[in-house]
Amino acid sequence: MADEKTAVRDRILQVGLELLEGGGDEAVSTRAVAAGAGVQQPTLYRLFGDKRGLLDALASYGFERYLASKHQAHASTGNVFEDLQVGWDNHVAFGRERPHLYVLMYANTASGDTSPPAKAAYQALLAAMRRVAATGALRVPADVAAHMIQSAAIGVTLRLIARRDDPALNELSPRVRDAVLSAILVGAEVPTDSTGDVAARALTLDAVLPAAGEILTEPETALLREWLRRLARR
Repeated sequence: MADEKTAVRDRILQVGLELLEGGGDEAVSTRAVAAGAGVQQPTLYRLFGDKRGLLDALASYGFERYLASKHQAHASTGNVFEDLQVGWDNHVAFGRERPHLYVLMYANTASGDTSPPAKAAYQALLAAMRRVAATGALRVPADVAAHMIQSAAIGVTLRLIARRDDPALNELSPRVRDAVLSAILVGAEVPTDSTGDVAARALTLDAVLPAAGEILTEPETALLREWLRRLARR
């Protein structure tokens, strides 16, 4: 019975996604989705509650597809700047190829902020930033870097979707991408100075502190982290 319920739910989501990508959320009526999935509307209501619940589920489904596409996109080259460039470009391409789904994913605050797949997408980016910090390549804390990249990439993608026929925006994504990466990475098309080196080294130590084990007490570790963050803000 559980397998049958899952199959019905997946069928409804697939039909809903097809309608969404074809005509936006206005095309996703419960009547049209139920008819396309071959179920009665009460079945849809039992599974999703109402149209808002269905749209929230579609947004989560979109994040799952996005994460799957990222895993298949490319293998790490070992070059931090290049890997982050490719990750950004894949994110923007996903949004431009599926504009209605992307808008639903990121303009819908409820799903965009709280769904497990949305959290997984952010946590994957944060983990990547922590790995970068451990190499000494970050100018800002890993969580700040993750928020900067995510916020800028979402903003650029939504802008490109809204103004898809504006040739003046052809260079928007690569320009913003490189500006953001230059702001967070040491040596990424910006000159480094002694202040930048100190900040990078402070953030490197902050990133690898967990590997130090129990050499420091918890209060000592917290105090050291506060000092390192201050150095990173010089």
